[in-house]
Amino acid sequence: QVQLKESGGGSVQAGGSLRLSCAASGRTFSSYVMGWFRQAPGKEREFVATISRRGISTNYADSAKGRFTISRDNRKNMAYLQMNSLRPEDAAVYYCAADNTGRERLPMEYDYRGQGTQVTVSS
Repeated sequence: QVQLKESGGGSVQAGGSLRLSCAASGRTFSSYVMGWFRQAPGKEREFVATISRRGISTNYADSAKGRFTISRDNRKNMAYLQMNSLRPEDAAVYYCAADNTGRERLPMEYDYRGQGTQVTVSS
């Protein structure tokens, strides 16, 4: 099992940046694919990005490509989401999630997730 805790959310103006962090417990962090998803009020959960176990492969939603960067540090049991050029439509609660099933799934479907961190973007 892994426990996840996000941090780094906050309120920024459009065009600004935030770096979200996800701290994971346990000694097997490197065995988990990590991902981020978000949910805005009244909207469906939305895939943002994933990163492979060793950080070699990444995948992004079209809305995140070119603006967001997912990364991880397996020595520190940390995952990150660097968000640049933020837009009002990026405002949401952001969740990190972990998966070790080996199945092709979206982060919203992973078995482990944190409690989320709020991101607010003002225009």
